[in-house]
Amino acid sequence: MAEAILGEPDRYTCAICLDMLKDPVTIPCGHSYCMRCIDKCWKTEDHRRAYSCPQCRHIFNSKPSLNRSTVLAEIMESVRDTTPKVSESAESLAGPGDIACDFCQERKFKAVKSCLECRCSFCENHIHPHYNVPALKKHKLVKATIIATCSKHDKLLEVYCRTEQKCVCTHCLLDDHKGHDTVPSAVERNEKQKKLKENQKKVKQTIQTKEKELRKMTTNITSHSNSAEKAVVDSKRIFTELVQFIEMRSAKIIEKIEAYQKADLDQGVDLQEKLQLEITELQRREGVQERLLQTEDNIHFLQNCGSVSSESDHFPSLSFKPCCSYRDVGKLASELKQQLEKVFDEEISKTLNKVSDLATKTTPVSLIKIGDKVRVKPSVHTPKHDWGNVTVKSVGVLQSIKDDGNLIVDFPGHAEWKGILSEIELVTVDNEFDKSRFKIGSSVRVKASVDTPEYGWGDVPKNGIGILKAVNGDELTVDFPEHSGWTGMISEMELEPTDDTDHSRLKTGSRVRVKASVETPEYGWGDVTKNSVGIVKSVDGDELTVDFPEHTGWTGMISEMELY
Repeated sequence: MAEAILGEPDRYTCAICLDMLKDPVTIPCGHSYCMRCIDKCWKTEDHRRAYSCPQCRHIFNSKPSLNRSTVLAEIMESVRDTTPKVSESAESLAGPGDIACDFCQERKFKAVKSCLECRCSFCENHIHPHYNVPALKKHKLVKATIIATCSKHDKLLEVYCRTEQKCVCTHCLLDDHKGHDTVPSAVERNEKQKKLKENQKKVKQTIQTKEKELRKMTTNITSHSNSAEKAVVDSKRIFTELVQFIEMRSAKIIEKIEAYQKADLDQGVDLQEKLQLEITELQRREGVQERLLQTEDNIHFLQNCGSVSSESDHFPSLSFKPCCSYRDVGKLASELKQQLEKVFDEEISKTLNKVSDLATKTTPVSLIKIGDKVRVKPSVHTPKHDWGNVTVKSVGVLQSIKDDGNLIVDFPGHAEWKGILSEIELVTVDNEFDKSRFKIGSSVRVKASVDTPEYGWGDVPKNGIGILKAVNGDELTVDFPEHSGWTGMISEMELEPTDDTDHSRLKTGSRVRVKASVETPEYGWGDVTKNSVGIVKSVDGDELTVDFPEHTGWTGMISEMELY
């Protein structure tokens, strides 16, 4: 009966909450509303002492009494019993990180669409009027999203200003952005989307290249490891025949081979891990770009496109370069066997030297030059000419290289230290420190191993902790309590762990702001200011997404943020 009278139930929805009428009342102009909705609406007009109909705008000089329409209520109850309801399963309810329906009164359901005209989001039930009401059918619906608006004019961001590289509303074109180079946001997205796709293609190609390098490196390392193991086996077999003469010497040969093998494998593992990290980083970037390409929200796309596409795609090629080859070990051992009975002691000494020379011959000497920073390899237990005052962490400057492979290094605390080329390695940015770990605002101190910094101590104490102010190449500027603007080398510094950089404290829902010591965030300020306070929306590795009142979906680094 109800369906025959009403036709489509959606025609009888409250014009305020857009839901089916609950406790319906009919006001003098003839329009009907939920009692709760019209009462709440008129309370906002109490100060004017004039009340109007939300639909026809008819003015009532006195507040009409609200009496429940019994007949209409019974009809709506019958309709409600025959109308399919939205599933109230746990999956349908909005949770953390979901966009909730703006019109659900008690239990908030997940929004399925957002209306750019209404600037609201709707669940499956409340979206029906937009499909059935003629006036609402003209509205533009998009996948449920947070609708970005102009903080100054409270209008949709529909225009992109190329002059200032930001999204603006149409009203901004009349004041702050008057005369600027502007285009519709959709046009700008199409252009930047093409560039982003090209960048994504390059990233995918780089991933394929790196994966190929990793496969090749794995094969080379395995082959090299097998070669080393075979050298050990050959050495054991040959020296076993001379066990009465060479038990002690054989152990030394094997110890050296295994030491070189360990050094090579350590190098190989480090390279593999670095290459895998590069692949992971590239895959992360590709994933971010893919998610950005899939979004239907032009504003979110434009606000994040620049930071994603501007990331450097330069990753140097890596290859496994062992310090020595083991193919000659068996031959050397066979020659030794033939001459052993005549000049045993003399030839054993020569052979040990030749095994050591294998590493020297294959060491890329050209990569190590006078003036380079060097250190003793971690795989060396005891250098040929002893440690002296040098430790495995000591970094010195190479002073000279002799023809016989010996060299002279000036270490802090031990000048003119003597060693051999096969025992040292070049100290580079990659194996000494990671510059990217040093962020503006980080707490740093001079390493305990540094006796005298490159530019002196100034008023900085040995254990002083300061705030990193600027990084310029290999140098940095630090504000210490005792010495503001102190200058030093990055290689001399180390990070001081602080509670503020504890990632576990920054969680979804935390109130945060950019640290006062940060001049320019990694991905820029956007519409955020130094005094802005926002809510953490998500945390992804070292990055986070924050919803600020001025900038929704802002992306930054955890190291740049602090709890508010």
